[in-house]
Amino acid sequence: MTNLTRYDATHLAELIRNRDVSPVEVVQAHLDRIAEVDPSINAIVTIADQALAEAKMAEAAVLRGDDLGPLHGVPFTVKDSIDTAGVLTQRGSPIFKGRNPDADATSVARLKGAGGILLAKTNLPEFSYWIESDNLLSGRTNNPWNLARTPGGSSGGESAAIAAGMSPLGLGTDLAISVRGPAAQTGITSLKATHGRVPMTGIWPRAPRRFWHVGPMARSVRDIALAYSVLAGPDGQDAFSSSIGPVQPASGALNTGPLRVGWLVEPGFGPIDPEVAATVRAAAGAMRQAGHTVDAVRIPALERDFALDVFNRLHIMEMKPAFQAATAGRRDDEIYLMARTMLATPDTSMADFIDAEQAAERLRDGFADYFSRYDLLITPVQPIPAQPHGTTEFRINGQTVDATYLQGSTVPLNLTGLPGMSMRFGTSHDGMPIGIQLVATWQAEATLLRAAAQLEAVSPVRDRHPSL
Repeated sequence: MTNLTRYDATHLAELIRNRDVSPVEVVQAHLDRIAEVDPSINAIVTIADQALAEAKMAEAAVLRGDDLGPLHGVPFTVKDSIDTAGVLTQRGSPIFKGRNPDADATSVARLKGAGGILLAKTNLPEFSYWIESDNLLSGRTNNPWNLARTPGGSSGGESAAIAAGMSPLGLGTDLAISVRGPAAQTGITSLKATHGRVPMTGIWPRAPRRFWHVGPMARSVRDIALAYSVLAGPDGQDAFSSSIGPVQPASGALNTGPLRVGWLVEPGFGPIDPEVAATVRAAAGAMRQAGHTVDAVRIPALERDFALDVFNRLHIMEMKPAFQAATAGRRDDEIYLMARTMLATPDTSMADFIDAEQAAERLRDGFADYFSRYDLLITPVQPIPAQPHGTTEFRINGQTVDATYLQGSTVPLNLTGLPGMSMRFGTSHDGMPIGIQLVATWQAEATLLRAAAQLEAVSPVRDRHPSL
């Protein structure tokens, strides 16, 4: 088979289970793809040395007739902020060069426990902290759809690797945009589940993590559903993962009849590019065509309290000590742009911090009110398609904004802990992917996956593989 790197993880697992292809062939095909295209993309920072040996063991298990996990023999990649036992995890910083963890993060261990084979680690911004994946240790990652554009951040190496066929499935982390934005910028799919649904154990920073998430990234909705079914649930170490209810099966949406769907472009998220707005409207129209009740909506809480401003006032106060601890006593040439920026940012006053905490509660209440009347919300993922490298200011729909505004429609879900899914549903005039964000109420990932599968089936996008 010559197109193994174009298949999704679910199909690869089926081929392996049916003995149509061996895990060795699948892993080697992806290693060959990395060798072919990564020199121009720079998404991969470390190859897992044991990948082929583990593939041979997986092949032997198939031939013996062993019970096989749902991802048996399927390679996966992991963002380089997520610990991998015996494989470098360097967090995009010379400060952690050569760091080799003793144990896997819970999320990695669960994918391995389902039969997955760790293939490689992927690039990120320093400390997972920016909207472009560039750092002093491993350099800049390019978007496979256009090498002059960014694949986003902070899980940009992961999104680029999956989009380019170097990996069928991966793990990223998300503080404000970081699995959903990169997925939109490279045309793949990702899930930020309800906060705490997937444990953050083994991922920097250990604290604070009340806005941090780890989630799956892939090229199909069914791969996201499969990975989520493996990843979700408490681990006895991350207290956030033990504080929410039982995991709802991905196949069991609470509402199997017509959904009540709202869609929102503006106001509340900042300015949105007309092509992105049109893509959101098209997705809403597709849901209407599928028999769901669909309305244009407004959420007053988003208009009262701009979520990006609320987030900035909170997370600077919380994250700065982690940056200070990581960089203490280090030379200036070991610290890159965003760490310098964080360290130089004035502390939030206690009055502003308390005001922001109250605003975050108002946002949670506002979404609770919305989801008392609707099952689903469709929004932009980010206000523009993937931007050129190094862009710091944007003119969007007549307004000039700085680069942080790219997080305007994603960060509300980090503040509130709501689940969100990013998927492609359009293409810009210059050929770049455009994504939409699906949002459901807390712990309703099954509703997201159901809606995403329906939209995937009617997506106007036909060309899903960049030419490299």
